[in-house]
Amino acid sequence: MKFEGIITPVITPFKTDGVVDFDALAEQIDHLLAAGVHAIVSGGSTGEYYAQGLDERIALARFARERTAGRAPLIVGTGAIRREDSIAVAQAAREFGADAILIGSPPYAVPTERENALNALAIDRAAGLPVMLYNYPGRMGVEMGREFLDRVGRSRNFCAIKESSGDINRVHLLARDYPHIQLSCGMDDQALEFFAWGARSWVCAGSNFLPQEHIALWQACAVEGDFGKGRRIMSAMMPLMRVLEQGGKFIQCVKHGVEMAGRRAGPPRPPLKALNKDDKRELEQVVRVLRATVAGVEDESKLRAAE
Repeated sequence: MKFEGIITPVITPFKTDGVVDFDALAEQIDHLLAAGVHAIVSGGSTGEYYAQGLDERIALARFARERTAGRAPLIVGTGAIRREDSIAVAQAAREFGADAILIGSPPYAVPTERENALNALAIDRAAGLPVMLYNYPGRMGVEMGREFLDRVGRSRNFCAIKESSGDINRVHLLARDYPHIQLSCGMDDQALEFFAWGARSWVCAGSNFLPQEHIALWQACAVEGDFGKGRRIMSAMMPLMRVLEQGGKFIQCVKHGVEMAGRRAGPPRPPLKALNKDDKRELEQVVRVLRATVAGVEDESKLRAAE
């Protein structure tokens, strides 16, 4: 499978009583596909998988498969503390026709690279689908290093990696020494650097509510190779990235962004709480400026092309 473009880890909308709002999820998926995102992730951390039961996660992924209906690839996140749970999600993904699975390191366990690789290979065997790895040592406690990558390379299914370490040297390592593994941006404030090093995709939660702007950056860098334009768009997006990451309010900000755009997202599940008024106001101001600035960059680019 070729991982290309803007890949949106879709939120899970909840009603006020905490029940999944499937109608709102359908609306969100339809909106993203109409806006032009290239693939959907169900069961990512942006979708709050960690706050859901196993049956609920599988039901959400199956619903996403039915809703995408072949309009875009569906990637199913298998992250879990227990291998048995990851395998159950992977098997279900195979059964209902997902296009790929996302495999991260099991949190809290802190496995060795060998143990982590054997865990990933077991999940892979359960699905038999293309795999995007998810390297996020800040949350999982371990990194997918050389030994891990060499071991999982024994299966051809491991064909991409969402790199979220924040270490630019990891981008260099993957681009130079593992060119057979497709590099996907998983650290939003380094998107420009990822594209410069050959990444063809970006897994970005902010595209839940700003899909066109994220597509604009990918288009400028990965398609047009216009890094001058890309730098201007990236500069406009940096304040958003700072707001998203501040104070551990990432999911809350993404959900409020969706609500700002006129769609239902609902509150996050406990222990998280919705944004307060000041945080909402700050996000709204940042988004207004971002949209206007990126639109201006796009308009100038069109004018130059027409001359």
